[in-house]
Amino acid sequence: QVQLVESGGGLVQAGGSLRLSCAASGLTFSNYAMVWFRQAPGKEREFVAYISWSGGTTYYADSVKGRFTISRDNAKNTVYLQMNSLKPEDTAVYYCAAGRVITTLAGEYGYWGQGTQVTVSS
Repeated sequence: QVQLVESGGGLVQAGGSLRLSCAASGLTFSNYAMVWFRQAPGKEREFVAYISWSGGTTYYADSVKGRFTISRDNAKNTVYLQMNSLKPEDTAVYYCAAGRVITTLAGEYGYWGQGTQVTVSS
């Protein structure tokens, strides 16, 4: 079965950096667009960034543009999210997801990881 496993979350001070990873198995990874969403307590799940099948197309939410970078290694079946200049408002559970279409809509992604907590202290 399909599994997406996130790692790399943790506690960091404002201005710091973290790199999240999402390892996929059970699917032909290079056939799937990959996306990162996040969900803060009491808030709806929010789009962060997506990357196309080959990695040639990326797109970011305005709130993270210029600070976060999404990338993928199809040989390792892994997608990454490099997060720099972190702010307290970036605190959330971060989820990766896989889908056959590239979109900012969470409902279009069929496979999800369990999430990894990112906490940014001020």
